[in-house]
Amino acid sequence: MSLEALPPDITLAGQQVSVSAGVRYGDLAGWLAARRRALPNLASLPHISVAGAIATGTHGSGDGNGCLSTAVAGLTFVTPSGDLRTVSRGDGEFAGSVVALGALGVVARVTLDVLPTFAVRQQVFADVPWEPAVAELDAVLASGYSVSLFTNWVGPFSQVWVKSVGEPPSDLFGIEPESGPRHMLPGESVAAVTEQCGVPGPWLDRLPHFRMDHKPSAGAELQSEYLVPRAAAVTALSRVRGLAAEIAPLLQVSELRSVAADDLWLSGAQGRDVLAIHFTWRLDVPGVAAVLPAVEAALLPLGARPHWGKVFHTTEVAAMYPKWREFAELRQTHDPNGKFTNPYLDRVFRPR
Repeated sequence: MSLEALPPDITLAGQQVSVSAGVRYGDLAGWLAARRRALPNLASLPHISVAGAIATGTHGSGDGNGCLSTAVAGLTFVTPSGDLRTVSRGDGEFAGSVVALGALGVVARVTLDVLPTFAVRQQVFADVPWEPAVAELDAVLASGYSVSLFTNWVGPFSQVWVKSVGEPPSDLFGIEPESGPRHMLPGESVAAVTEQCGVPGPWLDRLPHFRMDHKPSAGAELQSEYLVPRAAAVTALSRVRGLAAEIAPLLQVSELRSVAADDLWLSGAQGRDVLAIHFTWRLDVPGVAAVLPAVEAALLPLGARPHWGKVFHTTEVAAMYPKWREFAELRQTHDPNGKFTNPYLDRVFRPR
C-alpha cells in the first residue's frame, strides 16, 4: 500500500511536528529547517517515507542516536474497520506500536520530536587501516555525532565518514581528511553525496549521505543488514571478514554504523546498543540468496537481528525479541481477522 497520495500536511507545535505519514524525510527536513527546527538524526537516504522508515526501525548512525523510530511521540492508524486509532508515548501499547511492520493498521499520521536547528561538518578519511580501527572501534564510532565505516572486507576500511557537531577530528590514526569529495562507491558521481571536506552546514545537508535531488546509492542493488550487540561487535567483524572470499564478489560496499538502545518491542536495537553491519549487494538475487545463510550463521549466534526492511534468509526471528509474544497479542487485538497480513508478515510471523 502506498501513502504517496496523502496530502503532505505538516504542523509544528512546540517541540513536536505532526506529519502525514507518506511525507519523505527529505521534504520534512526542508520544511523544518525553514522554521529553524531539526530532527535528531536522519538515515543515509532522505528519499524514504516517514511511515516506512519508522515501521522497520530504519536508522542513521551515532552512539547517542537511537533509530528514527525513537523520535516518534504519537501515531494515528487506520484500523481494519476504517476507523482512526491514536497511540501516544506513555500509552501501554506505544512501545509495541512504533516498529510494527504495518501489522497493526495503516499509519496515516506521525508525531515526531524536534530540536532547535544545528550545524554539522562532514569529513571523509580514506584507507583507514583495519586492525587499529577495529581494535579502537569504540573510539572511532565516538569520534563524531554520526560515523560510518565503509569496507569490502578485504584490506583497509576504504572510507570513514565522520559527521561532527562540535570540533571535528584532525586525523584518524595519522590519516588526514580528504581535501575533495568522495563517493563510497567507486565510479559513482560525487555530485550525489552531501557536502564534505569539513565545511559546516545545516543538519539536513550533512546527516544523510545522499542529496535529496540525486540518485541514492547505486540504484540497482539489494541490501541486507544485521544489528549486532556492541559487546559482540569485534567478534562479528572478524567472522564476516573471514567470509570475504564469498562476500566480496557480490558486494558493492558494506557500511558499519552504531545505534543506541531503545525500548521499542520490535526494534533491532531493543534493549541494547548495537553495531549495524550493512551490505549493499550487486543486483544478483541468486548469488545473494546463496551467501546470506553463511553470513547469518556467523552473526545470528552473536545475537544479531536482521533489519526488517532489507533482505534476510532466516525465519526464526521470534527468539530475538523479548516482547515477541506481547506484540503477537497486540496484533491479535487490533487485527484479529488478519486484514493487514501479507506474504512477508506470514513469513516472519508464520501463517495464522
